[in-house]
Amino acid sequence: MEVIFLGTGAGAPTRKRNVSSIAVRFDQSREVWLFDCGEGTQHQFQRASVSPAQVTHIFITHMHGDHLFGLPGFLSSRSLQGGSEKPLTIIGPEGIQSFVTLVLKQSQTNLSYPLYFEEITAERNVLDLPTARVEYSALLHPIKSFGYALHLPDKPGRFKVEKAVAERIPSGPLFGRLKQGEEIELSDGRRYNGMDFIESPVKGKKIVILGDTSACPSAIELSQDAHLLIHEATFAQEEAKLAMISGHSTNIDAANTAKTANVRTLVLTHFSARYDETKASAMLAEAQTIFPQTVMAFDFYQINV
Repeated sequence: MEVIFLGTGAGAPTRKRNVSSIAVRFDQSREVWLFDCGEGTQHQFQRASVSPAQVTHIFITHMHGDHLFGLPGFLSSRSLQGGSEKPLTIIGPEGIQSFVTLVLKQSQTNLSYPLYFEEITAERNVLDLPTARVEYSALLHPIKSFGYALHLPDKPGRFKVEKAVAERIPSGPLFGRLKQGEEIELSDGRRYNGMDFIESPVKGKKIVILGDTSACPSAIELSQDAHLLIHEATFAQEEAKLAMISGHSTNIDAANTAKTANVRTLVLTHFSARYDETKASAMLAEAQTIFPQTVMAFDFYQINV
């Protein structure tokens, strides 16, 4: 799975950072899920190794403009892409459907594909989608803001080929049947249960993408044991009071959440435009004193999970 950061700034774009958008591309299906769609996201797609036609789902964390003003342009541009007849589903807080449909109606924009909506009304719930199970939870922000946890399916356990060889089981179709957990019988009468030749399933990866939030218990709970946590770091710790007042997090808030939740890797994003790259790098170093497995996102940064 690839996570591609299309926009890593907060509030307004800068010369180095566009506003929020993250693309997640799945290995087998190659479909793409988009998390937030700030203004200019369609331009970021042109510079990234991902196509709008691959996007099947868009998840909006909250209704602030720097997370959704790019939606109308993206939806319109997608109609012009190859394979643009594929349906698209937008999932987000109450109001997302009326926002999109009003803009499309008033601009007389006709899409070439079916567009569906699923508005979130509960504080916490689970969506069972074919590609991954999505758990969401309300966070702490001046308006309703959600975090999303992607739970990938477990992978089948490894086939113990060395055990099959040691038992002198002929390779070929018999190996294939054992891999499927079937019972087999050899010509000499020996019988084997395929489940004895398969290791335990490998637990699926967990990726958590948080919307804007102050430090809160629900962020920790949603992020528990995640392989990857993507957390906003709008402000440096020296402006912790401003972060709390505005409903945002500092770099240290993000690091403490990752440490408490026992995540493997933390990615900081959503930096205020007041911080240049030198200051953002200092924020990263400060966070690493608490949680060493912290990296800093920048536009078009890509991480494999």
